[in-house]
Amino acid sequence: MNLVELCERPSPNHDRRGDAPRIDMLVLHYTGMPTAAAALERLCDPAARVSSHYVVGEDGTIWRLVSEARRAFHAGRSCWAGKSDLNRISIGVEIVNPGHEWGYCPFPEAQMAALERLGRDILARHPIPSHRVVGHSDIAPDRKTDPGELFDWARLARAGIGIWPAASSRPPAASFDRARVIGDLRAIGYCTPPALEEPVIAAFQRRFRPARCDGLLDRETAARIAEVRAAYDQRRAGLN
Repeated sequence: MNLVELCERPSPNHDRRGDAPRIDMLVLHYTGMPTAAAALERLCDPAARVSSHYVVGEDGTIWRLVSEARRAFHAGRSCWAGKSDLNRISIGVEIVNPGHEWGYCPFPEAQMAALERLGRDILARHPIPSHRVVGHSDIAPDRKTDPGELFDWARLARAGIGIWPAASSRPPAASFDRARVIGDLRAIGYCTPPALEEPVIAAFQRRFRPARCDGLLDRETAARIAEVRAAYDQRRAGLN
């Protein structure tokens, strides 16, 4: 039973998920268009062949575009934990924001509060573990930057949606092993072919070290990657 107030705005852009898939991912996006109306029009345009299950407006309005039982077309070419075809196993939520192209800005309080309610509602219906709540840039780092460095992942984690480990107060080590750090990213879930190492590092930074999103691997980023990997390992093991 859905406990969140929804506005229905059906999109024709969906199809079957396939043979009884386990829905175990939540993918968060920003709309990246000038207005909510423009985003809704595109997500409901049959010629565009894109959609999401939900759209969350800046004022907290939540539109349902596609039934959770159906596959929405939101992730595109993507990969997480070595798997593709993520639309089949995920719920996609678009968050209204002009994005980097149209004047990227912070996400308002009403919008974040509505997203918390929606996220908790989705997680109550589906066995989505916290380490499989991701941003579009996490799963498509060479193509996407959303929901971006202004998105409050820490707040969502406090609401029980996703993971946000506290940063250590200890100074980072004087040196690091790049291969080990890339292995840590892979253990978190990032797909890391050599050609994508820099975009993957930038995607990680955008989410977990938003003050720096340049894709360069410095001591602070390496230390943060290790912290996040440890938190993901603990969560998968059910230790917290």
